[in-house]
Amino acid sequence: MMYFSRLKAAAILGVCLLGLLVSLPNAIPAPASWMPWRTVHLGLDLKGGSYLLMEVDMKAVIKERLDSLVDAVRQALRPGAIFYQTLEAQPEQNRVVLRLRDAGKTDAAMAAFGPLVQREGPNNAADLDIATAPDGAITLTLSPVALSARASAAVQQSIEIVRRRIDETGVVDPQITRQGDSRIVVQLPGIEDPNRIKQLLGKTAHMTFRLVDETANANLGAPPPPGVESLPMQEGGGKIAVRKRVDVDGADLTDARAGTNGQTGEWVVNFKFNSNGARRFADITRANVNHRFAIVLDDKVISAPVIREPITGGSGQISGGFTAASANDLSVLLRAGALPAPLTVVEERTIGPELGADSIRAGAISLLAGFLFVIAFMAFFYGLFGWFANLCLIVNLVLMLALMSVLEATLTLPGMAGILLTLGMAVDANILINERIREEQRRGRPPLAALE
Repeated sequence: MMYFSRLKAAAILGVCLLGLLVSLPNAIPAPASWMPWRTVHLGLDLKGGSYLLMEVDMKAVIKERLDSLVDAVRQALRPGAIFYQTLEAQPEQNRVVLRLRDAGKTDAAMAAFGPLVQREGPNNAADLDIATAPDGAITLTLSPVALSARASAAVQQSIEIVRRRIDETGVVDPQITRQGDSRIVVQLPGIEDPNRIKQLLGKTAHMTFRLVDETANANLGAPPPPGVESLPMQEGGGKIAVRKRVDVDGADLTDARAGTNGQTGEWVVNFKFNSNGARRFADITRANVNHRFAIVLDDKVISAPVIREPITGGSGQISGGFTAASANDLSVLLRAGALPAPLTVVEERTIGPELGADSIRAGAISLLAGFLFVIAFMAFFYGLFGWFANLCLIVNLVLMLALMSVLEATLTLPGMAGILLTLGMAVDANILINERIREEQRRGRPPLAALE
């Protein structure tokens, strides 16, 4: 005779009750905010929201690499006292062109550039092609391997930073994926007006701290001296002459939070550096007391306060006419980190909640219809054993919903079709069992013996 232990029966019943309990949060709201209320999230096609297709500016990636290469060339020529006439980056040709004052030092210059060449990719290929042109110029050209590796790294880094920025805004279950070589797809369920998100994602948020050149007046229209550039002020208009050399990089920030100034009551952003940034910040402020120190964000000067005393604690404060929203947005950008290159919105679509409601209704009707057809089929063909199978299908559906709730999974229209397919596959085992019992009964066995 068939026998099931009470322990096994109790375990099965316990799993079923636990699944029912875990599924309940999807039907009722949380009674208290502190309770762990895990539910299934609805996808963009069910809940509505925004779809953004963004593209990484690869020209900016190449320009930044060439600018750093120009600086590296200067550093390489300095120990050997090798002087040059011109040194310029040519982004159109992906190269840097150098013309020496003394053509006889070409070999020495080529030898000095040897350490600049790095190996990248699976084939360990050189990232720079160094050659001399017929006119005597030396060209340092980025190889296709280097361009491809840098582009891939820029897109991957952009995806991670975009994910951090969106997570800081509290959007539930965003979908961020890569498309092609340079594009990123961002899906934001429940966000009908993505303007704030677009503004956050569109900013590179590269913050630097640089000394102000107090001898130059950027508002007179005269060209700035070498090593200095004129940057616009974010508030109040006008320009200010800032040294190109970065004294402290925003990459050394570990935290940034919006707050208010205790004396003036205006909104500010409080920031903290890591150990390296704190040391550099202390050295710069100690050596430049009573001089102006500019805080630059994406080539715009937020503020340029005068250093009253050395700042050695590794923390500081940014003020610049912020509102509560702008201070929070800037702190989000600084915490998430700077993008390697600007992002531009190529395509934008908004799916309204009405379309999402129609999709839910259509999906629910199809799921219910398919489920009822399966139940009717089993009840009609197999009688009592068919109803046993139908009860198991209901338990299967509850357990599936419970597992998705625990994982806080996202339900989409294809997911609803997948649930129906899963139920159809699950009932198939019951059909095989019932048909096998019928075969044994045709051979003359009683029902219990056939079942065993």
